[in-house]
Amino acid sequence: MSHYFETPTGEANHREFGATIFGRSFTFASADGVFSGSHLDLGTAVLLRSVDPPVATPACPNPRLLDLGCGIGPIAVGLAAACPQAFVTAIDVNDRALELTRLNAARAGVDVQVGRPEDVAPDVQFDEIWSNPPIRIGKPALHDLLTTWLGRLAPGGRAYLVVGRNLGADSLQAWLSDGGWSAARLASAKGFRVLAVEAAQPC
Repeated sequence: MSHYFETPTGEANHREFGATIFGRSFTFASADGVFSGSHLDLGTAVLLRSVDPPVATPACPNPRLLDLGCGIGPIAVGLAAACPQAFVTAIDVNDRALELTRLNAARAGVDVQVGRPEDVAPDVQFDEIWSNPPIRIGKPALHDLLTTWLGRLAPGGRAYLVVGRNLGADSLQAWLSDGGWSAARLASAKGFRVLAVEAAQPC
């Protein structure tokens, strides 16, 4: 079954929409066949309103950030604009979404490394992972996805996930906790939960 997490084969039907992220206004190029192709989806908006953007510190002057399942890139672009010292990576399996993320990063004047999951070197770790994960791929695939990428958190790293309450946010939090992760609810709004997931080892 075709879905937004697959590369579409139909016409793109390009369009644009505006969004404000971390106090900055952006115009995003979008198209058919990508996640939330006509607006900033509500879950992502809740995530971006609930968590402060990262900041460079003397201990971590160039934080490594991952937008997992980037779609057209609003999270990655917002992070790169808010913290220009960061190394921002955006990954997805939808090649049309990746093309649009590259375009949106260029239009915003920010540096984002964009690619498919297999393009990320296996030894790279991330200080923060941000994601509106693809819940509808099913629990086994979702758990595999999160196990893989949460395992790439650097010591002291943290992931921020937004999940619909009616799509299993509470059961996902329980699964994370049962798996040995520290999973806390940061916010709950508009039917979504924002979870903070900490790496197994402290700084």
